[in-house]
Order: sequence, then C-alpha cells, then structure tokens
Amino acid sequence: MSTPTSLSPAVGASAGVPVRWYASRWTQLVVGIVCMIATANIQYAWTLFVPEIQKSFGWERASIQIAFTIFVLVQTWLAPIEGYFIDKFGPRLIVAFGALFIGAAWVINSQATTLLGFYIGAAVGGIGVGSIYATCINNALKWFPDRRGLAVGLTAGGYGAGSAATILPIAAMIESSGFQEAFFFFGVMQGSLAFLAAWFLRAPKAHEIRASAKLTQSRRDYTLKEALNTRLFWLMLLMFSCVVTGGMMAVAQLGVIAQDLG
Repeated sequence: MSTPTSLSPAVGASAGVPVRWYASRWTQLVVGIVCMIATANIQYAWTLFVPEIQKSFGWERASIQIAFTIFVLVQTWLAPIEGYFIDKFGPRLIVAFGALFIGAAWVINSQATTLLGFYIGAAVGGIGVGSIYATCINNALKWFPDRRGLAVGLTAGGYGAGSAATILPIAAMIESSGFQEAFFFFGVMQGSLAFLAAWFLRAPKAHEIRASAKLTQSRRDYTLKEALNTRLFWLMLLMFSCVVTGGMMAVAQLGVIAQDLG
C-alpha cells in the first residue's frame, strides 16, 4: 500500500475503513479551541471575583491576590512535566484530567471561607489550565507542522475568546446571585464542556502529517536537552517572560482598577 502524500479528510485511513468525523486535522483544531474557550475564565475572570471576595471576608487585596500568583506559578512551572505526560498518555486523557481540575477549582472556590481554601483552589486550577493549555497547543503543532503559526494562533486565540464571550454573563451572575454561585455554576459548566470535548482529541499518526517545505526545523523534534543547549531557546524564553509578566499583572488587577476608578 502506498503512503498518502496529501492531507485530505481521509488521510491515514486504510481502504474500506470508515473515517470518523473527528479524524480531520481541522476538526481536531476546532476541538482544541473549544477546550481552550472552556478553560479561559479560570485565569481571565478571576479579577471579577476579587472585589466580591474582599467585601464578603474583609481580607486585604494583596492577600487575596496571592491566589492568582499561586495559580500562575503552578500553571507555568509544571508545564514540562505535563509535556512528558502528554507524550506518554496522549491528548485525550490529559485534557480530560485538566477538565476535572478546572471544574474542581471553581467548585472549591465556591465553598472556600478561608484564604487557604482559595489558595488550594488556585493550585488545582493551575494544574487544570496548564494541562489543557499545553496539550491543545502541543496537539495543534503536531497536526499542523506546515501551518504552525495559524494553528497555534487560532488555538491561543480561543483562550482569549472564551473569556470575551462569557465575561458579561459571569459579571451579571455575580451581581444577581453572588460570587459563590457564579464560581459553582461556571466551574461545573466549563469543566463539563472541556471534559466532553477531550474525548474527541487524538494525536496524529506519522503517515497523517507531512513536514513543512518552508520550515526545516519542522522535519524533526528536538529533545529537551538539545533545546536547552540552543541560544534561541533562552532568547525566546526571555522574550516570552517579559511580555507575559506585564500582561498577567494587568489581567489580575483590571476589575479592581475599574472599580476604584468608578
């Protein structure tokens, strides 16, 4: 049997074997975006809850925002470990695992009455978001070695779009029903959506993809040791850290700043 050379919807299917609807790489991209949309509010909507938590418990804002710091640290610094498990178990199980954690994070927050409770919720959320974010970006790169920029851009864009689409409903529910109800409802909803979507994800087989004719580096994967030995890796890490640090600081405080300014 000859190896397919084009990326049609039935790429990789054996003769006479039906291809499931989610076998298409474009469908895989859409499913990854859905998972990212369901995950976004764990990070971006936090700023809406801070003033309400402060009103209810009277804690200092700095103490409350430690939860966000914990979330960011757990989300980012566990990424190498999550990457190992992605390669070992595949995207489906890792995203399903992350979905359970993002749902549990906001359920924990809905029941928390101490700062420690919110800190635990933040750590759980960081594990969940990190697992889903890393997996969906990783899967997009694997399916689209010839269109990496487009695939990663759309997938990462879903992370922001998810917050944009739900920020007003969350704010409205906080105002009408309280922040605990908003945490619980949206935690269960977002976790369930990501969990269901996870079961349609899969990694591509070797004969289902082709290397880019333009990007030489897409023809093979670098090991972690090889990547760490390149100057480009450290330059990109520095650039990314500088950009993200300012952005994350703004994201964490926007709701509070807006309230202070009236």
